[in-house]
Amino acid sequence: MSSKIEGDPLSDILRLLGAQPVVAGGFSAGGLWAIRFPQPKKIKFFALVKGNCWLCIDGQKEPVAVGEGDVFLLTGEKSFVLASAPDVEPVDAATVFSGEASRSATIGDGSGCTQIGGHVRLAPSNDALLTDVLPPLIHIRADCEQASVLRWLLARLVSEFASDLPGRGLAATYLAQLMFVEMLRVHLGTGTEIPSGWLRAIGDRRLAPVLRLMHGDPGRAWRLDELAAASAMSRTAFCVYFRTVVGMAPLTWLTQWRMRMARQTLVDEKTPIAVLAAKLGYASESAFSSAFKRVSGMSPSEYRRAG
Repeated sequence: MSSKIEGDPLSDILRLLGAQPVVAGGFSAGGLWAIRFPQPKKIKFFALVKGNCWLCIDGQKEPVAVGEGDVFLLTGEKSFVLASAPDVEPVDAATVFSGEASRSATIGDGSGCTQIGGHVRLAPSNDALLTDVLPPLIHIRADCEQASVLRWLLARLVSEFASDLPGRGLAATYLAQLMFVEMLRVHLGTGTEIPSGWLRAIGDRRLAPVLRLMHGDPGRAWRLDELAAASAMSRTAFCVYFRTVVGMAPLTWLTQWRMRMARQTLVDEKTPIAVLAAKLGYASESAFSSAFKRVSGMSPSEYRRAG
């Protein structure tokens, strides 16, 4: 029996993206209040630790009621407002979080609600791989069936954020990472219609094994009949189904995955291009360079020099 461990596509992709959730701070608010946050340049996440509030996203007609223990991700490039009521005139977040209050702030008597939040840093070379498959808003309510793990993680995160214990910064970072992964898992498991792409494939019982095979050994010359067998479908049915779910042909996905791995390696490591080519299954450096330029628009050496 082979000891090779199949790849875990979600972990593979998040590692490739360099996804790093960072807890930036939070606030407590009481009375009538509203804060306008600017258009996010990164994926933002928030958790309402206590109380309730409203989320108003620019361009969205209906405000979203947020309850105690709710967690949400914002991926759309629109400014938004958190408020005690939708009709309260907001103040700019830069005014609230300034100077000594850059990480936390108190508005009014602070008794109405408490929120913590942050953002997710992504490697610029591959960030669209995640942002393109997520909806503008993922809202996970505290009372949903899958939220029990998130509630525990949120409680621990709040505890670390409020403590002076040694290592609290690192502990908070790891807890935020776990929360981010769990939010993606809940999103996959809610039955919400997910657009074509790798995220939908990961949650598909027939295609998830196929992605695990390709990610586990990306340098192998995978044949369509091998991949079809892993999905328990005929070759023709598999190709049609894969294209429907992922939005591209199976071997096109494999090529693009190899190129994404290559881009990360070219930027982060000093691996010789010939070695990288062999690792990714190309017979020669020139064959790899041609494939890379076709997908990325420049040669591997040019991409490495550009950083």
